[in-house]
Amino acid sequence: MKDFVIVKTYTYPHEYAVLKLLLDQEGISYFFENETMIGVFPFYSNALGGINLKVHQKDKIRVLKIIDNLNKNPYLRIV
Repeated sequence: MKDFVIVKTYTYPHEYAVLKLLLDQEGISYFFENETMIGVFPFYSNALGGINLKVHQKDKIRVLKIIDNLNKNPYLRIV
């Protein structure tokens, strides 16, 4: 995917479940690199470098703000 950049890296899929919903609601194009492999083989996470959230460069600032707001909410904080 051309012009997509890594915004954040996660270890396991459960860490970004709420974030996926928020990105879908905002209509932001994204994908999680290594998501399927780590979903099947969770212990490969460290070997593969984790699950990378990639978004288009034009959406990077918006996504970082969404992640920041999510982390500030004590009930929805990403681990």
